[in-house]
Amino acid sequence: MSSQLTFRGILGPEGIERDRTLRIGPEGVIEAIGPGGPPYDGFVALPGMPNAHSHVFQRALTGRGEGVRGEDSFWSWREAMYRLANALDPEGVYAIARHAYAEMLAAGFTRVAEFHYLHHRRDGSRGPEMSDAVCRAAADAGLPITLLPVYYRTSGLDGAPARPEQRRFAHASVEDFLETLSGLGHRIGGLAPHSLRAVPVEDLPRLVDAADRLLGAEAPLHIHVSEQMAEVDECRERFGRSPIERLGGAVDLGPRWSLIHATHATPEERRLVRAAGATVVLCPLTEAYLGDGVFAAREHVREAGGIAVGSDADVRISAIGELRMLEYGQRLRDRLRGRLAGPDGLGATLWNRLAGGGARALAEPVGRLAPGRMADLVVLDGDAPVFAGHDPETALDAWLIGGTSADIAAVLVAGERRVEHGSAGADPELRRRFDRALRAVWGHA
Repeated sequence: MSSQLTFRGILGPEGIERDRTLRIGPEGVIEAIGPGGPPYDGFVALPGMPNAHSHVFQRALTGRGEGVRGEDSFWSWREAMYRLANALDPEGVYAIARHAYAEMLAAGFTRVAEFHYLHHRRDGSRGPEMSDAVCRAAADAGLPITLLPVYYRTSGLDGAPARPEQRRFAHASVEDFLETLSGLGHRIGGLAPHSLRAVPVEDLPRLVDAADRLLGAEAPLHIHVSEQMAEVDECRERFGRSPIERLGGAVDLGPRWSLIHATHATPEERRLVRAAGATVVLCPLTEAYLGDGVFAAREHVREAGGIAVGSDADVRISAIGELRMLEYGQRLRDRLRGRLAGPDGLGATLWNRLAGGGARALAEPVGRLAPGRMADLVVLDGDAPVFAGHDPETALDAWLIGGTSADIAAVLVAGERRVEHGSAGADPELRRRFDRALRAVWGHA
């Protein structure tokens, strides 16, 4: 049976539309959008934000490794991440992921692309337990997941073998990786060669062929690229080409590809990405957390480049916080305001752009409020102080500049309510299990 929801405003494909009713079919698909009026079911409804890049187990890194020890860097952060990765068991991963996925829903993320590389048991032997734990956590939270198993073979651009601390990530060959995939069955949503430092370029065509054979020619392919300048410089020194140029020389980039971060992409590399129709997945909170740098988002968007957003390390989970950091990073770089705004404002323009980009990155019919798309909705709370004095047309600007996840009244996935005023993460037992899992890794310090 179809249902109806009426809002004072919705964020449609062209911007805010006043007094609209959504008719939602029994499968959770928007069947029609038409005029509406009081009584309303909510203030302003937005398309749910797809989370296009997550390493959910890293939620346990929040507040760890922040002390200064010499010249701190991304590479020292990795040591804390390895400690975490090598300490976790399936029960711990489940507890962390279950809590984090609830946080994602409460923050306005309604789908997640899980860039999953914590494959193996503690001794490095093959087993599906870690993947099972992540998928079960997403299902129990009510958050649809696109599982992207990660291929990871080498420890650097020199082709050196994976190090002992990488044993839970690494595979000896593409064939070895395919054996792992055979144990995951229908749960796989796409494939993810980790990065050029972890995947020799000669392996990439075979991974693409495997994706085509197992999942179809449209299945998503995600890869980290051009995140750290040290890696970019080494790639140029060794191969005479920048990372995205080297990637584009090894595979046919196209709309199925999502390039994670691309922070230090050159203008020529960005042109290559746009010509291919690939998506750049930006993770502004994590990129700031790791000190990566700032992607030239304004230039890329002005030339019709596709972008999406992800929570990556998950040390802070906030859809609106990612958008704010993205815009503010461009402002700080340029020392000018309104870098990603359109003529009618910032919030609506940016939310629509990133939600649409996330839909492409996940290859899912989401990211827009339009007939034929899934009824994934984020409903803003018109009584929240940040919206005082605002009509639907300016509410998203107010939320981006001054709001938080607490200003969300409800989150729906496929027409089903998953969150009421932040309730998704409020279960005391979830918090206790999460706390126990973190203490098992870090102790009581």
